[in-house]
Amino acid sequence: MSAIFNFQSLLIVILLLICTCAYVRSLAPSLLDKNKSGILGIFWKCARIGERKSPYVACCCIVMAISILFAE
Repeated sequence: MSAIFNFQSLLIVILLLICTCAYVRSLAPSLLDKNKSGILGIFWKCARIGERKSPYVACCCIVMAISILFAE
C-alpha cells in the first residue's frame, strides 16, 4: 500500500522529511535558505518546523518509533 493512503505511513514520511530538512539546514544553511518560495520552499518550511518545534517533533518521532516496534 502506498504511503499516501496509509495514515501512519504518511505521518512517518512527514516526520522524516521534517527531521531530514532540519538536519540538512544545520549542516548547510545556504542550501535551503535560497529556496524560501516556490515548490522547493516546502523543504525550507519543513526545516523551520523542525527547528522551532523540535521538542514536539522529537516526541512524535519517539511515539512513532514505539508504535512501529510494538504495535505492528
